[in-house]
Amino acid sequence: MTTTDIKPTTRLDALIEEQEAIFLERQPRSSELLGRARKSLAGGVTSNWQIARPQVVWLSHAKGSKVYDADGNEYSDFHGGYGAMAVGHAHPEIVTAVTERVAQGTHFAQPTEDSIVVAEELVARFGLPQWRFGNSGTEATMDAFHLMRAATGRDCIVKIEGAYHGHHDSAMVSVASSEDEIGPVEHPSSPAAGSGLPRALLDLTLVVPFNDLEALERLLAQRSSEIGGLIMEPIMMGAGIILPEEGYLEGVREITRRYGVLLAFDEVKTGFTTGPGGGTKLFGVTPDIICLAKSLGGGLPCGALGGSADVMGLIADGRYEQVGTFNGNPLTMAASRAALTRVLTSDVYERWDVLREQVVGSCTEIIARCGLPAHVVAVGSKGCITFSESPVRSYRDFLAIDDRYSHCHWLYQHNGGVFLPPWGKAEQFSISAQHDGSDADRFIANFERFAEALRA
Repeated sequence: MTTTDIKPTTRLDALIEEQEAIFLERQPRSSELLGRARKSLAGGVTSNWQIARPQVVWLSHAKGSKVYDADGNEYSDFHGGYGAMAVGHAHPEIVTAVTERVAQGTHFAQPTEDSIVVAEELVARFGLPQWRFGNSGTEATMDAFHLMRAATGRDCIVKIEGAYHGHHDSAMVSVASSEDEIGPVEHPSSPAAGSGLPRALLDLTLVVPFNDLEALERLLAQRSSEIGGLIMEPIMMGAGIILPEEGYLEGVREITRRYGVLLAFDEVKTGFTTGPGGGTKLFGVTPDIICLAKSLGGGLPCGALGGSADVMGLIADGRYEQVGTFNGNPLTMAASRAALTRVLTSDVYERWDVLREQVVGSCTEIIARCGLPAHVVAVGSKGCITFSESPVRSYRDFLAIDDRYSHCHWLYQHNGGVFLPPWGKAEQFSISAQHDGSDADRFIANFERFAEALRA
């Protein structure tokens, strides 16, 4: 079977229309809630990332590896709150830790011992000696931008084309940009990712493609005297999953050191999910700064910033003000301590390897049998079906993918009882500490139905 056996893309459109109708039939209560919500919530949601086609999914509760919508439908949760729920839902260890902490007080604006335990765990896992806490990935990357400027006295920061690093001004550059916005590959532009962003700030954020050492070398050779740092994900996660090519991260580290430019790894998505020490330990490349969030909090909002002694010394001696009323709050620190010391342990990572390979192996076989123009990319607890026959090595490759495949697949999974992120080809599936083989089987069965329907 080859991709020529797949029917023309009009078949995709017909399947999407069919599956969207099934979607709406299954969720009348969600339709009611959306109508009510639009009267008091802007757009009917609490974040634009909750918007989905054909409509928002309203959830009621969750337990273990399952979530339940407002209509009572059960789903194996491969969404995981955009990867934040690596521990799964209502894990007994997290419930116990949070319950005990609530009874003892939830906020003092002063540190508790749990913050030391969590920081010590981060030192052991990631290898950087000093840490601070915040409340989100956006806060962590914002502090990273500020620190790199403060440490070097240079205003410009380099980021990877198409990558997302939170919604502060300096990071909202070249994120999900269209092909006509990004400029020539030799000189990528810095398009704004939305409105309300001053051009003067956008011009301080420079862009290079992922997996392109020559582009990085060229930019730093020309402008290193203006550049304080480079921020990047060790595995690019805003465009499905794009793995670093062999030697790429090592090359980035060597080039940034040579030009005196700081290197920050945004491990908001990859930290804890791709391995106990994230991409940093997985690839053996240590940056100057690491940003963490999502799964760090055990299901509660949490961010963290780690760095070398020199960089974090700017915080320690007050030259840079890293502050926040809820930073390291007792409730979050209790959940984080339980997540890191009681849940995300070696046995969980071993189980993730088994479940991931179950999904990857079965889906790869289905792709070959049905002639889908696709392949599977996966690492740790994360994976994605990339609807491209050839490997995707950069954001520009990613742009060429027909997103209708991803949307149609999402609908088949959703209607078959698997909850995935609704943002098409950009997102990943996530496995939690409470998933088992039956969840993987459900995912695989839905994918097979989708593939068979596409070639029918």
